[in-house]
Amino acid sequence: MHHPLLRYIDEVARQGSIRKAAKVLNVASSAVNRQILKIEAEFDTRIFDRLPEGVELTAAGRVVVEHCRRTLYDYRNLRAAIDDIRDLRSGHVHVSTLDSMTFGFLPQVMDDFNNEYPGISFTVATAGPEETIDAVAKGTVHVGLSFTRDLHPDVRVVAEKPSPFGVIMRPDHPLADRHYVTVEDCVSFPLVRTVDARGKTSIIDQEMDSAVLPLSTIFYTNALIMAKHAITANRGVGIYTKVGFLSEIDAGELRFVPLAERTLSEYKIGAVISAHKNIETSAHLFVSTIERHFRKVDFT
Repeated sequence: MHHPLLRYIDEVARQGSIRKAAKVLNVASSAVNRQILKIEAEFDTRIFDRLPEGVELTAAGRVVVEHCRRTLYDYRNLRAAIDDIRDLRSGHVHVSTLDSMTFGFLPQVMDDFNNEYPGISFTVATAGPEETIDAVAKGTVHVGLSFTRDLHPDVRVVAEKPSPFGVIMRPDHPLADRHYVTVEDCVSFPLVRTVDARGKTSIIDQEMDSAVLPLSTIFYTNALIMAKHAITANRGVGIYTKVGFLSEIDAGELRFVPLAERTLSEYKIGAVISAHKNIETSAHLFVSTIERHFRKVDFT
């Protein structure tokens, strides 16, 4: 993948002698010397000063050797990473995720990944957005799937998709035929909400003033599957992203109408990892699988 010249220059610099370097490299001295003369002609400057006792790097030569060694070092790391991927037989990936991502998206990602790497084990835990981001920042999980607004400085986003909030309702609901709705439109209808909304810690509470818009919540739950049941049973409407309801929306069982409020329409869901710690090969490959699946889906 790299021209032998890189190794020739590196070894000559180490040995201080073309003859000694050629012996280490198991090639003819003339072959090494010919390549060095060729690159010196190309740069129109000497890389080595020829001395009676051997060779010595010139100022230009020191720059060239630094480049050669850096390139060879990167290449060795690349080879090691490729070997890790080829020989990957075991490993463990710890994922913290929004509950909504466990409905359809994350299972599909894991099925795809496990078909290729069946020996990798997983821990998957659902958590709120802040909990997930904090866990990634602290290094207690490898990968987080969460909203990417107001990120912790110790995490970085490796892939993300627009995931605006909207109103989830039955197709026969009075708001179902609209192209968009406002939060104010929802005031007349009971809401299905996640349990943390009671503690004023939900995204909806953070983005709107419930004192101005007194929303009536009829059903609290910490499980999205129960929220789906309540909405389907016509107990209320939910303000969620589309992510956890994709199959029901595609089947025509539920309807998603985007919210007009700008702050709630600009949310994104992303895969996040530590900004400072190198993740294991298995986790890195899993993130790559998430990226591939993000390119295929539409959460809007």
